[in-house]
Amino acid sequence: MRRLLRPVLGAATAVLAVLACTTPATPASAADAPYDVLVFSKTAGFRHDAIPVGIQTIRDLGAGNNFTVTATEDAAAFTTGNLNQYEAVVFLNTTGDVLNASQQTAFESYIGSGRGYVGVHAAADTEYDWPFYGNLVGAWFASHPAIQQANVKVEDRGHAATAHLPQTWTRTDEWYNYRTNARSTAHVLATLDESSYSGGGMGADHPHSWCKSYSGGRSFYTGGGHTQASYAEPAFRAHLLGGIRYAAGRSKADCRPETGYTPIYNGSTTGWSQAGPGNFANSDATLTSVGGMGLFWYNAKQFTNYSLKLDWKLAGDDNSGIFIGFPPSSDPWSAVNNGYEIQIDATDAADRTTGAVYTFKSADIAARDAALNAAGEWNTYELLVEGERLQIFLNGVKINDFTNTNPVRSLAGHIGIQNHGTGDDASFRNIRIKELGTTPPPGNTTVQAEAFSSANGVTPFTKAGANGGQTIGYIDPGDWASYSGVNLTGVTSFTSRVVSGGAGGTIQVRTGSATGPVLGSVAVPNTGSWTTFANVTTALSNVPSGTQNLYLMFTGSGTGLFDVDDFTLVKGGGGGTPGVGPVKGLGGKCLDVRSSGTADGTQIQIYTCNGSTAQTWTVTPNSTIKALGKCLDVSGSGTADGTKIQLWTCNGTGAQNWAAQADGSLRNASSSKCLDVSGNNSADSTIVHLWTCNGAANQKWTLP
Repeated sequence: MRRLLRPVLGAATAVLAVLACTTPATPASAADAPYDVLVFSKTAGFRHDAIPVGIQTIRDLGAGNNFTVTATEDAAAFTTGNLNQYEAVVFLNTTGDVLNASQQTAFESYIGSGRGYVGVHAAADTEYDWPFYGNLVGAWFASHPAIQQANVKVEDRGHAATAHLPQTWTRTDEWYNYRTNARSTAHVLATLDESSYSGGGMGADHPHSWCKSYSGGRSFYTGGGHTQASYAEPAFRAHLLGGIRYAAGRSKADCRPETGYTPIYNGSTTGWSQAGPGNFANSDATLTSVGGMGLFWYNAKQFTNYSLKLDWKLAGDDNSGIFIGFPPSSDPWSAVNNGYEIQIDATDAADRTTGAVYTFKSADIAARDAALNAAGEWNTYELLVEGERLQIFLNGVKINDFTNTNPVRSLAGHIGIQNHGTGDDASFRNIRIKELGTTPPPGNTTVQAEAFSSANGVTPFTKAGANGGQTIGYIDPGDWASYSGVNLTGVTSFTSRVVSGGAGGTIQVRTGSATGPVLGSVAVPNTGSWTTFANVTTALSNVPSGTQNLYLMFTGSGTGLFDVDDFTLVKGGGGGTPGVGPVKGLGGKCLDVRSSGTADGTQIQIYTCNGSTAQTWTVTPNSTIKALGKCLDVSGSGTADGTKIQLWTCNGTGAQNWAAQADGSLRNASSSKCLDVSGNNSADSTIVHLWTCNGAANQKWTLP
């Protein structure tokens, strides 16, 4: 953001000009530095009659987009010296076992050197006995029905291979079923809608095209391209071109696997409001800025710990930004003064250019430049907020790491996108978010269960209500999950968030291996349903110090025992090392002793953070929260919703015992209810009270 509007620009670079099935494949890649591509089409099984037209199509794409093409069916081309002259290798409808052991080794070295692979259609029907290739392509072919029309659902319209496509791309081809789902290891760009054709065999999640980083290189795969007619389709040609450009490193993309995100804009503006002048045009599931200076902000919810992803594009030398951590307001300057802007204008000073936390911290400019796509192309941001730490990823590359130390500001709050002013043309797509739960209490460690290092039997499972969007599920007796490099120094107890509509069972906490010493065991009951979460806790004993490999072993009777959402390793008993500082909640406001009063019964409220002693709390894990020498207290040890929260002389009762939970809440020991901001209102002087725990934003707190 710039505080002063600048004149309207005289010109802007061209945007990607491929519209599905209507225009030729002539995107912004004309400015690509020249490169070389090898097209390999050897077959040792079924041979597609589309191979010659496919080769000619790639030659034509190269002639129009600054790359040369060498086509071969001679596997002898796969030597280290020969491959090194190419930025990408296309496996075009290859089938069967096409490379010998030395050729495979040369290709593995080639990918390891940072080069790219493109797999087209039957490339997934190739080299079944070569594990490296199976991991590179992402999934192997299983079967296919007859050639027919189907709907392709485009999930990611920020990648060069799919940016030109509509959300539903209808075309005719041979549609592959795959032996495994590529989503766990690749970033899925498009899926098949099995309800739109006959013979689908993968269900509701049927990946069709994806990209991934693997072994130091880049991989793109498309299931399309069986028929000769495919290569005459402008949209398919542009799809193929985008994949080649990505594999060759000419277009950047975030191709990390992605699960557990909830869209907050993908065409619908429900929950969004415009603050200030200007607006955003909403067409083709794309928001495009009009006038300004204003802010389009998501008013439906405030966020504390989360991963926010969105795709953005500038037409030329334009200006906009993403704002986070601001309170609700119809004044766009409230976001400027209370939150933080992550800039997307690449032409300004270092502390206010793409990747910068505007005026607070520059991005790593070298890393930013290497990851940034030019104006006219889409880029993807991930803004990862964990407490008061913000990490910024551009097209999957970390370019900034910022920690807020200003007590008046916070990273917790609302999010929004800026319309900077007339002539500043910015577009946004696919805004999605994944909430991550709480910042662990001081000294404690919370681990998402699906983030295992290795496992036996269990599978990550996407589930509504799960912290991080996933649990580990399909747990049967004898299954286990391991977590490498966990610091166990001082850990005395284990708490896990679980869910079970089945028989339940037991979690054993072990070290070293799945048969290593048992540190503790905890029973997991039937929690009432597969959507009703509960916490289970057990003491641990004989816990080794230092970094260890931790194993969760699952026992019980029957199958489908329970799911595990996350677990927390708690240090100390009812104590541990206290944290001192502000306790931040709704809208980034601070927990505050009203008027700095010290009398017993003084009301507790939220207020704009100001660094005063009335907002300086000493938080002892699983114990007391103190300010001004007294304790945070539930009036009269009450348990009813709405019971007053006050300051009171410390007395050691359960009314003054508070424990941070995995969902970000603070739970009172005697009532099992949560510290809650009344009415979900982030205005100054709003009281806090006791309320039934519900996981809402007004019950989430960030501790010092």
